[in-house]
Amino acid sequence: MKKQFLNIGKVVNTHGVKGEVKVIPLTEDMRRFDELEEVLIGDETYAIDGCKYQKDRVILKIRGIDSIDDTAKIRNKYITIPRDQAIVLPEDTYFISDLIGCKVEDTDGFQYGKVYDVIQTGSNDVYWVKGNKEILVPVLKEIVLDINIDSELIVIKPSGEWQDED
Repeated sequence: MKKQFLNIGKVVNTHGVKGEVKVIPLTEDMRRFDELEEVLIGDETYAIDGCKYQKDRVILKIRGIDSIDDTAKIRNKYITIPRDQAIVLPEDTYFISDLIGCKVEDTDGFQYGKVYDVIQTGSNDVYWVKGNKEILVPVLKEIVLDINIDSELIVIKPSGEWQDED
């Protein structure tokens, strides 16, 4: 089931003394933050008054967060947006939050468990599947045959056909 809200960043620290916060982006395109006028942090909606960038961090000025003390109430919280404000993904590309929790089974009907996490390796993603035992599934077209987010099901080749047996 598609999530109604998507995490796009996590507030990790203060930046300066005027209430700016450092954010770890959870999106491939950090410049995405330029387009945001407001976000959800916890259960509250905040307006974005400014945005700048460091190497791998986003620095946000959030309206109503004006001091180091103010930042304490949002530190370590996720920055969330409604799905209708999400970027449009290319075909055969999925939000990680939609993949987590999907059942994984092979073409023989064997059920491996559910996607616990997605590991981004650089060359290809890997689904960390937890069930009766844990399995790492390389996300390659010859292994992952079908992904259906609406029915929360991922179909793969049987593991014996691609996994090294010990």
